[in-house]
Amino acid sequence: MPPQETAEAFRAFARDLAAGRRLWAAAEAGFFGRLFDELAADWDTAQATGRDDPLRDALDRGGPLLDGPCLEVGSGTGQFTPLLISAFPAVMSIDLSQQMLRQAAGRSPARVRADASALPVADASLAAVAAIDMLLFPAETARVLAPGGVLLWINQLGQDGPLYLPAEEVVDALPGCWMAVGAEAGWGSWAVLRRG
Repeated sequence: MPPQETAEAFRAFARDLAAGRRLWAAAEAGFFGRLFDELAADWDTAQATGRDDPLRDALDRGGPLLDGPCLEVGSGTGQFTPLLISAFPAVMSIDLSQQMLRQAAGRSPARVRADASALPVADASLAAVAAIDMLLFPAETARVLAPGGVLLWINQLGQDGPLYLPAEEVVDALPGCWMAVGAEAGWGSWAVLRRG
């Protein structure tokens, strides 16, 4: 986990981005891509929490979930991809970091280097978007979800996570009317959001 002041700056950035108070451009995408490229080699041993309780609980209790494809945004080294594969018939993992995607080779069969601000999928085509400790791009998330599709919003470390955004702020940021169910699990929290 980053130092406290760095984590606070990342949380402020995540809040401002989700709320539309901060723009996402090539500079931000480049910064995050380079940062995670640098962290990729030892991510699983030195950085990743390995705490899958929030995702497991969301998949168990956050339903019903559509039977269709899932897009894992900010997938990193694919630590949580196998859990998603157990719940959905197809999972595509995207990340800005080419090095993270290389590390995910044994875990995620479908990996694409892409920016979550411009998702490489068709409108209304996904049963789920899984965002695990990820920045929120509200318009793109809403665009790609099929009717009845869900956003799995996972914070592995809860409020201590560097990209933590509470479910209420996610609901407020998404265009239109959304409903959320959620809970705490292990060290973290989860929310499953669907259009109301």
